[in-house]
Amino acid sequence: MQIGILSTGVYLPDEFITGTEIAKLAGIPTQVVEEKMGIKKKHVPGQEDHTCAMGIIAAKKAIAKAGIDPLEIDLVIYIGEEHKEYPLWTAGIKLQEEIGAFNAWAFDVALRCSTTVMALKVAKSMMIADPDLKTVLLAGGYRNVDFIDYENPRTRFMFNLGAGGGAILLKKGHNENLLLETELMTDGSFSEDVVVVSGGTKNPISKEAIDQRLNKLDVLNPAGMKARLEEKSMANFLKVIRESVRKSGYREGDISYLAILHMKKSAHEYVLRELGLSDSQSIYLQDYGHIGQIDQILSLELAVNEGKVKDGDLVVLVSAGIGYAWGATTIKWGKGD
Repeated sequence: MQIGILSTGVYLPDEFITGTEIAKLAGIPTQVVEEKMGIKKKHVPGQEDHTCAMGIIAAKKAIAKAGIDPLEIDLVIYIGEEHKEYPLWTAGIKLQEEIGAFNAWAFDVALRCSTTVMALKVAKSMMIADPDLKTVLLAGGYRNVDFIDYENPRTRFMFNLGAGGGAILLKKGHNENLLLETELMTDGSFSEDVVVVSGGTKNPISKEAIDQRLNKLDVLNPAGMKARLEEKSMANFLKVIRESVRKSGYREGDISYLAILHMKKSAHEYVLRELGLSDSQSIYLQDYGHIGQIDQILSLELAVNEGKVKDGDLVVLVSAGIGYAWGATTIKWGKGD
């Protein structure tokens, strides 16, 4: 049974912060931010750029691009972050209401920056299993930049966190942009390495916690996390890509475009090199920052608009998320055989 991508939608806030400004806030050289971290600038939320709200805008763009009636949507899967307008809130239901998908039902999913890739697997499986699910919307927003303390050197690898929204519309029986196979991996040995210490049941929020900046992202064991990541991360990253492609019936050499999340420049180049890909077969998101699970949607949409992805191309969306989770989804772009 074929599941195809009808359209994508992306929303980016007007406001941004430059690498020079980040360097000043962090007390480090601009060259380190721009060249090593790979951040020329990144989008940050404006006053009205709330998490679900950004997903709503992206969803409306995807719907308009596809030219469908929102009443055709059978299911809404919210792929935005848990940091949103309200705690203990199902954002997908709000998004469903605001886009006019009154015939759908909705729920939220979360796997940090691997949420979009994971949700594509969930959506495809559900659409195959349930004859009533013909059109499914994945949409959400991201603004975990709110949790970054630029004065904390332990979180420098997250200085790229930004803000934005993304959406993907899937259609059963759509013989274009075919959603093929997804590979996912998780490793719980990293599960408490990166956390916001205060605000949960273990350490409720308090004035004292805020004064100590315990309401910001932190790395509890930097040395241990670094050692374990160096041992596993890139190997797992490449493994999910290769397995997704293999399970889809293709070879590594068939990859035409890699929609990869923003990471430090050396890691980005390493992945391309290991896969035998050129710089032109991906887009380095140095002018956008890392918008979590929205990165893959943004990269794909930019590539299509720039002509880097054409009919017949094999596209792979790849992610890595704190927790730690790695995931990749293969797509056969253009009209099917």
